Amino acid sequence: MMKFKAAVLVSLNQPLELYDLTIDKLDFGQVLVKVISSGLCGAQLQEIQGLKGNANFLPHLLGHEGCGIVEEIGPAVTTVKPGDKVVMHWKKGLGLEAAFPNYYYNDKKIGGGKVTTLSEYSVVSENRLTKVDNETPADLCALLGCGLSTALGTINYEADLKIGESTLILGCGGLGLNLIQASKIAGSYPVCVFDINDKSSLAASLGADNFHININDILNNKYDCIVDTTGNAELIKQVLPLLGDRGRFVLLGQNKPGLSLEILNSNHLFGSEGKTIKATQGGDIIPSRDIPRYAKLHKSKYLNIDKIITHKFNLGDINTAFEILRSGNAGRIIVEM
Repeated sequence: MMKFKAAVLVSLNQPLELYDLTIDKLDFGQVLVKVISSGLCGAQLQEIQGLKGNANFLPHLLGHEGCGIVEEIGPAVTTVKPGDKVVMHWKKGLGLEAAFPNYYYNDKKIGGGKVTTLSEYSVVSENRLTKVDNETPADLCALLGCGLSTALGTINYEADLKIGESTLILGCGGLGLNLIQASKIAGSYPVCVFDINDKSSLAASLGADNFHININDILNNKYDCIVDTTGNAELIKQVLPLLGDRGRFVLLGQNKPGLSLEILNSNHLFGSEGKTIKATQGGDIIPSRDIPRYAKLHKSKYLNIDKIITHKFNLGDINTAFEILRSGNAGRIIVEM
């Protein structure tokens, strides 16, 4: 029976543990994927705290953006075959919606989602996989599983950014850095970034026109589009009045459960053109349509992922990787299996 290593969340707010796992025979719509690499997302930090509705399902595997090679397919799978390189993503794509997989550690059942990526192998629902060309870089595939595709979709679909419109990006982690690139591709000017950590050089290298670490430096301006990646309700409250006429505020970061968002002086929303506040999950992308398109954009040199990725770790150093992510001093972190 095949055994493989996986990072497992055993207890909330505790380091992940590396387990040697085994699996059941594949069920309808399930695909066994050999994982090459995975990105780390702030959503995993929320899972570690039990803020994603996962507290009653411990222990379980983590990760939702990755690159892998299809090893084996279960009954009725038609969209991928063994040997295919795939993007592993949390948004539903083509194919069957499979049952949740079961993993085993010393005969104890371990849970996993429809896609998990922080393991050497993963049992994935067919509709969480999108095939890409074999020459597509593994790091690009991992980013397309969530952070990069979300940023491009948010600017393209949700913000509907127009050439020459101004953008303010709140938070300059992996998602914020991707949003800078997406905004520049869309023709935004100026692209302004706010973060409490000084990442001005990195932001500028990706096209940001202004970087601010002092909140007062952004409060006297108006912006056509504001995108929040922080989920910080107090920051959002301060910044909402900065929307210009026809301004769009897109919420990507999620508040902690139970918290409220306050809108100060809400009359400003009813300017001459009206304003929009919108929450998005994944930038409204359709994986089968958008992931191949974004891969072509990278191939044509419009996308630079080298500057987005600031750290790389192997699976054995997963807890160090999460500490770096937690510090706020990283772009996107890649974990290689």
